[in-house]
Amino acid sequence: MIDLYYAPTPNGHKITLFLEESGLAYQIHRVDIGAGDQFKPEFLAISPNNKIPAIVDQQPVDGGAPLSLFESGEILLYLAEKTGRFMSQELRSRAATLQWLFWQVGGFGPMLGQNHHFNHYAPQPVPYAIERYQVETKRLYTVLDKQLKKHAYVSGDEYSIADMAIYPWVVPHARQRIDLEDFPAVRNWFERISARPATKKAYSLPQD
Repeated sequence: MIDLYYAPTPNGHKITLFLEESGLAYQIHRVDIGAGDQFKPEFLAISPNNKIPAIVDQQPVDGGAPLSLFESGEILLYLAEKTGRFMSQELRSRAATLQWLFWQVGGFGPMLGQNHHFNHYAPQPVPYAIERYQVETKRLYTVLDKQLKKHAYVSGDEYSIADMAIYPWVVPHARQRIDLEDFPAVRNWFERISARPATKKAYSLPQD
Protein backbone atom coordinates (compact mmCIF):
# COMPACT_ATOMS: atom_id res chain seq x y z
CA MET A 1 0.00 0.00 0.00
CA ILE A 2 1.21 3.47 -0.91
CA ASP A 3 0.04 6.36 1.25
CA LEU A 4 0.00 9.42 -1.00
CA TYR A 5 0.03 12.90 0.50
CA TYR A 6 -1.53 14.92 -2.27
CA ALA A 7 -3.10 18.09 -3.53
CA PRO A 8 -4.44 18.46 -7.10
CA THR A 9 -1.48 20.40 -8.47
CA PRO A 10 0.70 19.42 -11.46
CA ASN A 11 3.23 17.81 -9.12
CA GLY A 12 0.49 15.95 -7.28
CA HIS A 13 -0.99 14.68 -10.55
CA LYS A 14 2.35 13.16 -11.58
CA ILE A 15 2.04 10.57 -8.86
CA THR A 16 -1.63 9.72 -9.35
CA LEU A 17 -0.86 9.19 -13.04
CA PHE A 18 1.76 6.60 -12.15
CA LEU A 19 -0.34 4.91 -9.50
CA GLU A 20 -3.34 4.59 -11.81
CA GLU A 21 -1.20 3.30 -14.67
CA SER A 22 0.61 0.75 -12.53
CA GLY A 23 -2.36 -0.50 -10.52
CA LEU A 24 -0.49 -0.16 -7.22
CA ALA A 25 -2.83 0.02 -4.26
CA TYR A 26 -2.80 3.49 -2.77
CA GLN A 27 -4.64 5.71 -0.35
CA ILE A 28 -4.86 9.48 -0.74
CA HIS A 29 -4.32 11.82 2.18
CA ARG A 30 -5.38 15.27 1.10
CA VAL A 31 -3.06 18.11 2.09
CA ASP A 32 -4.93 21.40 2.15
CA ILE A 33 -2.11 23.73 1.16
CA GLY A 34 -4.44 26.74 1.34
CA ALA A 35 -5.07 25.99 5.01
CA GLY A 36 -1.39 25.37 5.76
CA ASP A 37 -1.54 21.59 6.25
CA GLN A 38 1.92 21.35 4.70
CA PHE A 39 3.41 23.01 7.77
CA LYS A 40 1.97 20.58 10.29
CA PRO A 41 4.60 18.54 12.17
CA GLU A 42 3.15 15.21 11.07
CA PHE A 43 3.48 16.21 7.41
CA LEU A 44 6.95 17.72 7.87
CA ALA A 45 8.08 14.38 9.29
CA ILE A 46 7.40 12.92 5.84
CA SER A 47 8.16 15.93 3.65
CA PRO A 48 10.66 18.24 5.39
CA ASN A 49 10.54 20.70 2.47
CA ASN A 50 6.82 21.27 3.25
CA LYS A 51 5.79 20.50 -0.33
CA ILE A 52 3.48 17.94 -1.87
CA PRO A 53 3.55 15.23 -3.08
CA ALA A 54 5.01 12.81 -0.60
CA ILE A 55 4.50 9.09 -0.15
CA VAL A 56 4.93 6.41 2.46
CA ASP A 57 5.49 2.96 1.01
CA GLN A 58 4.11 0.56 3.59
CA GLN A 59 5.69 -2.44 1.84
CA PRO A 60 9.12 -1.50 0.45
CA VAL A 61 10.85 -4.20 -1.54
CA ASP A 62 13.59 -4.63 1.07
CA GLY A 63 10.99 -5.86 3.54
CA GLY A 64 11.95 -3.21 6.07
CA ALA A 65 10.03 -0.49 7.84
CA PRO A 66 7.71 1.84 5.89
CA LEU A 67 9.68 4.22 3.70
CA SER A 68 8.74 7.88 3.24
CA LEU A 69 9.79 9.94 0.25
CA PHE A 70 9.31 13.50 -0.94
CA GLU A 71 10.12 15.25 -4.27
CA SER A 72 7.97 14.22 -7.22
CA GLY A 73 10.85 13.22 -9.49
CA GLU A 74 12.34 10.89 -6.91
CA ILE A 75 8.92 9.42 -6.15
CA LEU A 76 8.39 8.62 -9.85
CA LEU A 77 11.84 7.07 -10.09
CA TYR A 78 11.29 5.04 -6.92
CA LEU A 79 7.92 3.73 -8.09
CA ALA A 80 9.30 2.86 -11.52
CA GLU A 81 12.10 0.85 -9.89
CA LYS A 82 9.69 -0.76 -7.42
CA THR A 83 7.34 -1.98 -10.14
CA GLY A 84 9.77 -2.43 -13.04
CA ARG A 85 7.45 -0.31 -15.20
CA PHE A 86 7.60 2.92 -17.21
CA MET A 87 11.40 3.10 -17.22
CA SER A 88 13.56 0.79 -19.30
CA GLN A 89 16.54 -0.94 -17.74
CA GLU A 90 18.41 -0.75 -21.05
CA LEU A 91 21.23 1.77 -20.63
CA ARG A 92 20.38 4.27 -23.36
CA SER A 93 16.62 4.18 -22.93
CA ARG A 94 16.95 4.61 -19.17
CA ALA A 95 19.33 7.54 -19.63
CA ALA A 96 16.92 9.20 -22.07
CA THR A 97 14.01 8.84 -19.66
CA LEU A 98 15.98 10.21 -16.73
CA GLN A 99 17.35 13.19 -18.61
CA TRP A 100 13.83 14.26 -19.65
CA LEU A 101 12.54 13.63 -16.13
CA PHE A 102 15.25 15.94 -14.80
CA TRP A 103 14.52 18.44 -17.60
CA GLN A 104 11.01 18.72 -16.24
CA VAL A 105 12.05 18.88 -12.59
CA GLY A 106 14.82 21.40 -13.20
CA GLY A 107 13.30 23.59 -15.90
CA PHE A 108 9.87 22.94 -17.35
CA GLY A 109 8.08 22.86 -14.00
CA PRO A 110 9.88 25.75 -12.28
CA MET A 111 9.72 28.08 -15.27
CA LEU A 112 6.05 27.38 -15.93
CA GLY A 113 5.39 27.80 -12.24
CA GLN A 114 6.89 31.28 -12.41
CA ASN A 115 4.76 31.95 -15.50
CA HIS A 116 1.65 31.01 -13.51
CA HIS A 117 2.69 33.16 -10.58
CA PHE A 118 3.42 36.37 -12.45
CA ASN A 119 0.46 36.02 -14.81
CA HIS A 120 -2.14 35.12 -12.19
CA TYR A 121 -1.03 35.47 -8.58
CA ALA A 122 1.43 38.35 -8.19
CA PRO A 123 -0.19 41.16 -6.18
CA GLN A 124 0.68 43.62 -8.92
CA PRO A 125 1.88 43.25 -12.53
CA VAL A 126 5.63 42.95 -13.05
CA PRO A 127 6.05 43.42 -16.83
CA TYR A 128 9.69 42.32 -16.91
CA ALA A 129 8.94 39.06 -15.06
CA ILE A 130 5.83 38.37 -17.13
CA GLU A 131 7.80 38.77 -20.35
CA ARG A 132 10.82 36.83 -19.12
CA TYR A 133 8.87 33.77 -18.06
CA GLN A 134 6.59 33.88 -21.11
CA VAL A 135 9.62 33.81 -23.40
CA GLU A 136 11.17 30.97 -21.42
CA THR A 137 7.89 29.03 -21.45
CA LYS A 138 7.71 29.26 -25.24
CA ARG A 139 11.34 28.20 -25.54
CA LEU A 140 10.73 25.11 -23.42
CA TYR A 141 7.61 24.18 -25.39
CA THR A 142 9.71 24.49 -28.56
CA VAL A 143 12.30 22.10 -27.09
CA LEU A 144 9.55 19.63 -26.22
CA ASP A 145 7.91 19.95 -29.63
CA LYS A 146 11.18 19.19 -31.42
CA GLN A 147 11.67 16.09 -29.29
CA LEU A 148 8.14 14.85 -29.90
CA LYS A 149 8.53 15.28 -33.66
CA LYS A 150 11.15 12.53 -33.43
CA HIS A 151 9.48 10.17 -30.97
CA ALA A 152 6.00 9.03 -30.01
CA TYR A 153 6.75 9.81 -26.37
CA VAL A 154 9.18 12.15 -24.71
CA SER A 155 12.07 9.74 -24.22
CA GLY A 156 11.35 7.31 -27.05
CA ASP A 157 8.66 5.01 -28.33
CA GLU A 158 7.32 3.93 -24.93
CA TYR A 159 5.25 5.86 -22.39
CA SER A 160 7.44 6.57 -19.38
CA ILE A 161 7.78 8.46 -16.13
CA ALA A 162 9.16 11.36 -18.19
CA ASP A 163 5.77 11.74 -19.88
CA MET A 164 4.01 11.49 -16.53
CA ALA A 165 6.20 14.26 -15.14
CA ILE A 166 5.70 16.63 -18.08
CA TYR A 167 2.03 16.08 -18.97
CA PRO A 168 0.48 17.70 -15.85
CA TRP A 169 2.40 20.89 -16.56
CA VAL A 170 0.97 21.02 -20.09
CA VAL A 171 -2.60 20.58 -18.85
CA PRO A 172 -2.87 24.28 -17.83
CA HIS A 173 -1.28 25.51 -21.08
CA ALA A 174 -4.00 28.12 -21.61
CA ARG A 175 -3.12 29.74 -18.28
CA GLN A 176 0.46 29.90 -19.51
CA ARG A 177 -0.78 31.79 -22.60
CA ILE A 178 0.31 28.86 -24.77
CA ASP A 179 -1.68 27.77 -27.84
CA LEU A 180 -0.94 24.11 -28.56
CA GLU A 181 -1.75 24.76 -32.22
CA ASP A 182 1.68 26.40 -32.32
CA PHE A 183 3.24 23.14 -31.11
CA PRO A 184 1.58 20.37 -33.14
CA ALA A 185 3.76 17.52 -31.90
CA VAL A 186 3.06 18.50 -28.29
CA ARG A 187 -0.64 18.77 -29.08
CA ASN A 188 -0.73 15.27 -30.60
CA TRP A 189 1.15 13.79 -27.64
CA PHE A 190 -1.06 15.67 -25.19
CA GLU A 191 -4.25 14.38 -26.80
CA ARG A 192 -3.02 10.78 -26.76
CA ILE A 193 -2.09 10.90 -23.10
CA SER A 194 -5.34 12.66 -22.22
CA ALA A 195 -7.23 9.73 -23.80
CA ARG A 196 -5.50 7.08 -21.66
CA PRO A 197 -7.93 5.49 -19.14
CA ALA A 198 -5.46 5.95 -16.29
CA THR A 199 -5.12 9.65 -17.10
CA LYS A 200 -8.87 10.08 -17.07
CA LYS A 201 -9.07 8.24 -13.73
CA ALA A 202 -6.28 10.29 -12.17
CA TYR A 203 -7.95 13.52 -13.20
CA SER A 204 -11.39 12.35 -12.08
CA LEU A 205 -10.29 12.35 -8.43
CA PRO A 206 -12.09 15.06 -6.45
CA GLN A 207 -10.54 18.40 -7.35
CA ASP A 208 -10.87 21.07 -4.68
